Amino acid sequence: MTVVGFLPNQYLTVKLLILYAKSGDMDTAHIIFDRLQFKCLVSWNAMIAGYVQKGMEEVGLCLYYKMKRCGLKPDQYTFSSVFRACASLSILEQGRQAHAMMIKRLICRNVVVNSALMDMYFKCSCPYDGYLVFERSLEKNVVTWTALISGFGQHGMVVDVLDSFHRMVSEGFRPNTVTFLAVLSSCSHGGLVDEGREYFSSMKRDYGIQPSRKHHAAMADLLGRAGRLEEAYEFVKNSPFKEHPALWGALLGACKVHGNMDMVKLAAMNYFELEPENAGKYIVLSNAYASFGMWNNVAEIRRVMKESGVKKEPGYSMIEVQRQAHFFSMGHNTHTQTGLIYEVIRDLTCVLRDTGDLPELRS
Repeated sequence: MTVVGFLPNQYLTVKLLILYAKSGDMDTAHIIFDRLQFKCLVSWNAMIAGYVQKGMEEVGLCLYYKMKRCGLKPDQYTFSSVFRACASLSILEQGRQAHAMMIKRLICRNVVVNSALMDMYFKCSCPYDGYLVFERSLEKNVVTWTALISGFGQHGMVVDVLDSFHRMVSEGFRPNTVTFLAVLSSCSHGGLVDEGREYFSSMKRDYGIQPSRKHHAAMADLLGRAGRLEEAYEFVKNSPFKEHPALWGALLGACKVHGNMDMVKLAAMNYFELEPENAGKYIVLSNAYASFGMWNNVAEIRRVMKESGVKKEPGYSMIEVQRQAHFFSMGHNTHTQTGLIYEVIRDLTCVLRDTGDLPELRS
């Protein structure tokens, strides 16, 4: 079978490329991609989306710019991946440029693209721009509404979250599981215990949605943040997802904040017994013990990590300057301008010396 726009075997090759890209096998996908005689837009989109989905956003963006240099014009699928990449990397300028090109290409009615664009603006700390994208969208559905609600929630705009939720419902859209998760998280950060309980109950009662483990973890976090540790403990203990570490992790975090050492020990024991090979858990437990001065426990956690060969990926921060992303890894001064950066920090320290709150500098 020959498809218009493809060479005789091109269609099957591209389908194979898409299959590998969607499965996350980007090494094989790239080999197929390099061997294509004619790289169509579909093949470029598959590669860009595959890399973004795998968390290799920088590679996906490089392919996007290479695709444009080859003379191909991006479509809604391209922009959707590009916005997701910019959102993950928090690189606003490149996201704005892609948005401008999307407008020129007259791609404004696709709800998936608009949702990804909104998410990009919210994650790049531009909530008003995200709201404008929503208001100017010609078509709205539960996905765009949820993107708006989640975006407001990311910035702690609890009033806007709840107002948007009720506006969404009043306009005839049914919230989904992601919508309720955003609402519950906002109630948690806003200390709205009674409201959070009501939203949690309405999921099954009014919409036939069975709360998932994430919703139960959000409720545990809601009660814990409000200082209702006993209620949170009872909720977790009676939850159908009590075997999932997320619930005990939420309780552990709340106990740490409110200084309940006995509850910390109880939550830590249950938290650690579930998936003990998870490196992140060791760090959470170590920090929790350290906050109470339980240094013997901290030392024990570190010893177990070392003996078990568990290693945590180092944290890093990223900043975009003039369209170039700069990464700074914890404990590694490998940036080419490290010396200059430390000079600026020392200069700022001198300026701030009169405040009496000086940062600790380590060379």
